[in-house]
Amino acid sequence: MISPTQISEGRGSQNSASFRETPLQIIHVIGNFMRIWSVYSMYRFLSQTGASVVLFIFSCLVPSSVIFLALQKPWKGRPLTNAQVVPSIINGGITALYFILWGKGLKSCGPVRAILAEYSGAVLGVLSALLYGWKGHVWKKVGGLIAMLTSFYFLSLGWATATSSPFSFKDILDTENRTERVLGMKEMAIPIFAGILSALRRVIARRVSLKNQLKRRLHAITTASATCFLFPVAMWDMIIGTSSEGSRQLPFSTWAYLSTILFGIILIFYVDSIAEERLHMVFSSPRHLMVAGGCIIVMEIVYKMDFSLPGFLICSIILGFGIFEATSLDRNRKGSQTPDLSNEILGDQIQMHSLPT
Repeated sequence: MISPTQISEGRGSQNSASFRETPLQIIHVIGNFMRIWSVYSMYRFLSQTGASVVLFIFSCLVPSSVIFLALQKPWKGRPLTNAQVVPSIINGGITALYFILWGKGLKSCGPVRAILAEYSGAVLGVLSALLYGWKGHVWKKVGGLIAMLTSFYFLSLGWATATSSPFSFKDILDTENRTERVLGMKEMAIPIFAGILSALRRVIARRVSLKNQLKRRLHAITTASATCFLFPVAMWDMIIGTSSEGSRQLPFSTWAYLSTILFGIILIFYVDSIAEERLHMVFSSPRHLMVAGGCIIVMEIVYKMDFSLPGFLICSIILGFGIFEATSLDRNRKGSQTPDLSNEILGDQIQMHSLPT
């Protein structure tokens, strides 16, 4: 029988643990807020200037990769094996494709849809149930997938915008603006696929790097590899743009570039690493979505965007429910063990010897 002393000690340890996690939670919120701020500055820059998404991403990845390499110095310390370096280089190609698709989705769909579509990586939890025969959770995960698709469908209809939301009582005077805000699932497919690629690159990085320090060293290699993969695409885009429009001057925005480099690429990696290691919070999780949702609401108001709070909350709640169901595990079988984190589900089943070495 548990004595009152043991109960009080358990409560005291839980309170002290939550007290120690409070500064980390604040750091996580601030880091995500700065990252989402960089997304809005990037969107405004791309939409107002018509700059090339590929060139913008490439010009941000070049200094980011240099900073990562200077900080982590992957050539020093314990030598890295081919089984670690080669998958990291391949992961760089996936990262480059993710940045291109996500940037194009941001430019065409807007920041709300692009940011929420990143959580589509939770679909890997559904794939894991189908591939590895978790029969007790297949229907639960399929229901989560349906909820996620429903949320994305409502977002494509413009429920998060005041001009298209059925919960907005604003008189719509500009029909042309309404037509631009209503998208189809074809347009939403680009950021959704980018979100799946983002989750896949996190899974590969987690499986390759068994230690936190090793993870940071390999991430520097992945970012440098992504920059190299983007180089010929960026050069081709520059040549095509120059030949079609003549000798043009590329527009430049100091805040858009600096915020994307410092907050959108560099800082968010360390913030997400701290949240994953210390707070046990991964990207594709309802807790992370709740933090991002609060930041989105603040930025939509500050930037005076076409925003509907009720429609956004409904889409976010449906998406959060879908993520929770899609990433759920058999807790009864796990017992008192901590359930696997959202986008670790498929990663736990991947064996690294199946990757080319």
